[in-house]
Amino acid sequence: MKKIFSSLPFKLLLGVVLGILVGQVANVSVMNVVVTVKYILSELINFCVPLIIIGFIAPSITKLGNHASRMLGVALICAYTSSVLAALGSMAAGYGLIPHLSISSAVEGLKELPEMVFQLDIPEIMPVMSALVFSVMIGLAATWTKAVTVTKILEEFQQIVLKVVTKIVIPILPVFIGFTFCALSYEGTITKQLPVFIKVVLIVIVGHFIWMTLLYTVGGIYSKSNPLEVVRNYGPAYLTAVGTMSSAATLAVALKCAKKSEPPLRSDMVDFGIPLFANIHLCGSVLTEVFFVMTVSKILYGDIPSVGTMVLFCFLLGVFAVGAPGVPGGTVMASLGLITGVLGFNDTGTALMLTIFALQDSFGTACNVTGDGALTMILTGYANRHNIEKQENTLEL
Repeated sequence: MKKIFSSLPFKLLLGVVLGILVGQVANVSVMNVVVTVKYILSELINFCVPLIIIGFIAPSITKLGNHASRMLGVALICAYTSSVLAALGSMAAGYGLIPHLSISSAVEGLKELPEMVFQLDIPEIMPVMSALVFSVMIGLAATWTKAVTVTKILEEFQQIVLKVVTKIVIPILPVFIGFTFCALSYEGTITKQLPVFIKVVLIVIVGHFIWMTLLYTVGGIYSKSNPLEVVRNYGPAYLTAVGTMSSAATLAVALKCAKKSEPPLRSDMVDFGIPLFANIHLCGSVLTEVFFVMTVSKILYGDIPSVGTMVLFCFLLGVFAVGAPGVPGGTVMASLGLITGVLGFNDTGTALMLTIFALQDSFGTACNVTGDGALTMILTGYANRHNIEKQENTLEL
């Protein structure tokens, strides 16, 4: 019983429940503190994200040796394919379901969060995408030049980042999630805004689980292993993603969950794939955005975009998803140009799109993160099928 109460899933769930309850009764003074602490914790977690990306991806690429370029290509193809197919499936569901829904667009009545007591900014050493590109370039270059010294430095840096994750990031996540849900509860997002689009949100969440099921089925078949051995360990990562609304901020917990899933997931593929997919694989967000743009178009403009327009939007959105940062709202923000340019949304449509997307951003992120485990199964299967030697390491989260 003591082990359950001290476990990460219990702490995360407790943070969610307490946050919602406190948010319902909190006054402005309490929320001043909540908003301030939430901001500081968010800044601290976001500061660590580029370090985690560099610390895990770059050393993992060097360990792959001559196979690094090939494995990176396979990962990119998997991420893009997953996002595009999820988008096309969502499009098909949209044409079948949206015309039969009666949807209201009223989203008024939310409280405004009070100002922070003080603002402590902790800038990242570099943006997330810069860290990702740097990790890939330095890892590949070190492999091509057989740079022994740099490789050792990267391995030592990985150990340092590992301690940052286990001693700092993971312990503060339940607190951050609790304060996040406290703010949502105080605003009224949970009690007032969500019911406005409850039908659409529920349909999208069902779509998430259908897509995750398909991904894990394909991953299990290709890797010739039982996907349930991976899924059963992903509960904490899913719940953390619901709270953080960020694939990047959930990275530490996702790594911890994936490392418990050996042998279906090879440890070297986890170190390489999970941090990479956290930034390039946003299938849940893409699935959501496609269904929501069709819904918003129906509400505001009286019709759903044509099939040709939506197919073009889906394929382009897949590209934007690979390049979008794994942060809250990253996909929809990165693709605003597509929403206005390809679909012709005006300011009102864009605002409503951002609002409805924010309602379920937690669940879209959770789908992204959980889906990363399935793609890592595919990477593991590819490595085993092509006799890519496993790189042993001693990293334990």
